[in-house]
Amino acid sequence: MKTIGIIGGMSWESTLSYYRLINQKVNAKLGGLHSAKIIINSVDFADIEPLQRHGDWNQAGERLMAAAKALESAGADGFLIATNTMHKVAPQVEAEVNIPLIHIVDATALALQQKNVKTVGLVGTRFTMEQAFYRERLEQYGINVLTPDSDARQQIHDIIFNELCHGVTTAHSRQCYVDAIDNLAENGAQAVILGCTEIGLLISQSDTQLPLFDTTEIHTDAAVQWMPKDTK
Repeated sequence: MKTIGIIGGMSWESTLSYYRLINQKVNAKLGGLHSAKIIINSVDFADIEPLQRHGDWNQAGERLMAAAKALESAGADGFLIATNTMHKVAPQVEAEVNIPLIHIVDATALALQQKNVKTVGLVGTRFTMEQAFYRERLEQYGINVLTPDSDARQQIHDIIFNELCHGVTTAHSRQCYVDAIDNLAENGAQAVILGCTEIGLLISQSDTQLPLFDTTEIHTDAAVQWMPKDTK
């Protein structure tokens, strides 16, 4: 079995989900007492978040480059960045290591293609919803991307940072997300990407009729599909 590295801590709440899901999926696949071979480099999000907020993506990328190099040195055969937003710096990080990155957007796009979704809504941080890195990568797969209006985007973003990153979930915030999803459906979305790895802590498919694509589930599925292969 290959060893997967995880750059986590952004936030640790979703990194916990990554660790649990990967181990559960490996055990379901292999049975017995099997668990995953995982190396986690968990950064301090308090160091990363101000860089995001102030647009210093180069420095943020350098922090993740160092984390990726440490994973490679520790023996990881490939790695995940356990956050959607920080895939903005994925090219910068990939260039500094010799092990593959399992990219969250690629995995999500393939999942959408399997369900023949051509137009998708996207909810996540403002960075993910508003900047080009996420949308343009999905568009390369022939997928059209819709996002909520400006007020809803800010509300969605604030709930992530002020509540979900702290493990807080409320009925009011859940309804805010459901309302945004309903509006995306009215505007033509065939499905919605939960484009922040904490959102699955708040809402699930039972909260809406519109198909949800949870990037944490999708990303961990992609990792488990990759891991059992022999290392070359």
